[in-house]
Order: sequence, then structure tokens, then C-alpha cells
Amino acid sequence: MATLKDIGAELGLSPATVSRALNGFPEVNSETRERVREAADRLGYRPNRVAQRLVTGRSGMVGMILRMRPDMREDPTLFDMLTGLSAALSLRDVDLVLAVDQETDPVAAYERMLSRSLVDGFILAAPEPDDPRIAYLQAHDLPFVVHGRHAFQADYPFYDIDNRKLARDSVALLTSLGHRRIGFVNGEAELTYAQDRLREFRVAMAAAGAPVEDSLISHGRLTESHGYASALAMLSRPEGLRPTAILCSGTMLAKGVYRAAHDLAIAIPQALSVVAHDDIWPGLEADRFDPPLTTTAKSMRAACDPLADLLIQRIAGAAPAGLRHIEEADFFLRESTGPAPPREGDARR
Repeated sequence: MATLKDIGAELGLSPATVSRALNGFPEVNSETRERVREAADRLGYRPNRVAQRLVTGRSGMVGMILRMRPDMREDPTLFDMLTGLSAALSLRDVDLVLAVDQETDPVAAYERMLSRSLVDGFILAAPEPDDPRIAYLQAHDLPFVVHGRHAFQADYPFYDIDNRKLARDSVALLTSLGHRRIGFVNGEAELTYAQDRLREFRVAMAAAGAPVEDSLISHGRLTESHGYASALAMLSRPEGLRPTAILCSGTMLAKGVYRAAHDLAIAIPQALSVVAHDDIWPGLEADRFDPPLTTTAKSMRAACDPLADLLIQRIAGAAPAGLRHIEEADFFLRESTGPAPPREGDARR
């Protein structure tokens, strides 16, 4: 089995530098860390966990605590995200410890895991404004990274997509096609990404001179059932009052919208245009919808490597200010969008 000295000899580095690179110390640049990780894999290096913990004071494990929900089985992103994170961390010789939070106190599960000295840091998901988990971890100076952010100007490590731009781009497409009565099936109202998308939806609609009807906005879990119920309510209105387009915050929501439109014999895109944000889920490909679904898109898997890197750097002592990663979603124009249908009572100009 290879040693730190073997890896150092292979790369022309000291064993101390190799050790720091493998443990994510910020004074070793990212290029060197990657070279060391590749050489360690190639030479079959496996760290002595006990010795590593004695030297670094770290367990080599990070935690992720999921909130228990009755509809978790409907969330196709969960398995993909967990396997992606586990694989990304494993490549960096770190293990993911998963727990399910069944407490009413949102920080109790974190306190319990920390009291047992199980992990070196945490990955958080689905942040809310004034999130008590974030406040707790910051108050105790504990390393963590967030998938998303609880405030637009967040002061901690995070990976996020530009939710405001994707909402703006979606509205711009629909209004350019003549749509003025646009429904919005959004995520849960208390989550920051949903608030950002709704805020920019309102701004973009106002900029296009299109009215926003609160009765055409709904919030809930990113499930097919929520998309179906929301669309059914919107599309069951009289023809002059129902939306000619619906924007969805997830592909599962769009699946429900498609089903509602089918049940009401409303043709897509002739009578209804649909745009969704797509996290690119296996088995739910937007280009296989009938008709193929227009989307803004960014794979959940794309978040896993940045999240792993950001957390490991933070654990190694890097300052939070330099650990923020924002990506723009891609845009895929497909056959689910078309010109707004002319109808009596339509407010288009």
C-alpha cells in the first residue's frame, strides 16, 4: 500500500505537502490538491483513519440531516443528490453521514450529532429566511456549506443557481410570445429560492406591462400532485380568465400541469404554453415530454462537486467570503411554448 512518502516521490512534493493536500488545507492550491488526489488513487493510497484523526483532529466525515416529510417518496431529486454528494466526497476521501430529523426543534439533530463528535462539518439544503440551522452553526463557528442560500447576500459558503435570472428569462420568453395572463406554480413559499423566483417573476411581468394575478400563483412541494391540483384550478376558470401560459419551478410540477391540461382537453402549446425549471432528473427527461418541455436547466449533480470542495476547504480553515459559487441555468427552447392564442377578453396589446 502506498504511503505519503511514495506519493511525494511520485510528484516531487514533501510528505507534509501531500498530507496537507489530502486533508484540504487552504495553503495548498487546488491544482496541487487535484494532482495529489489523482496520484493517491493511482497508487492505491488509503489513509490510516485513526492516525489521521490524531494529527488533524478530524473524523473524515461530514453530516447531512434531512427533514422528515410524508411525501419524501415523491421527490426524485433526493436519491440523485445523496448519491452524487456521497460520490463527490468519497473522491476526496470523506464520508457522508446521513440522518433524518424528526424533531420539532430544527437545531436539535445538529446538537445531537455534534455532541457525539461524529462529523467535521455539515451540508445543508432547502434554506429558509432567518434559518435557525444556519444561525446555530455560525454562532458555534462550525464548518458548513449550503445548497442554496437563505438570503440574497449570504455570508457563508454556498452553491446556488441564479434563481432570479431563470425566472426573468422564462417570463421574457413567454411575454415575447404575446402571453399576458401567466400562471406560476412555485415551490414552498417559505423557501428562499421560491421567494427569489416569485420576486423576479413579478418584476419581469411588470416590466412587460403584464398584470400579475395572485389567484394564478400557487406554492407547494415540487411534486406532480401539486402541479396537477394547481393547474386544474387555474385551467378550470372561464376561457377569458384562465392563463395562456404556466411557469413551473420544477419538472415534476410540469408533469402535473401536462396531466391537468390533458384532462381538460387543453392543447399544449396551441392553447397553453408551459415552461419549467429542470434539475435534470434521470427518468424524467424534459425532451421526452409530449410535447417536449421548454426548460431552464441545471443538473442537481452539478452541485455535488462544488459543495464537496467548498465544505472541505471550509473545514481546512478557508474564510467563508471566498467560498461562494453561483451558476446560471441553461435554457432549452422546445415545443411546449408557442404564441399566445387570440381570444375574446384577452388583455394583450
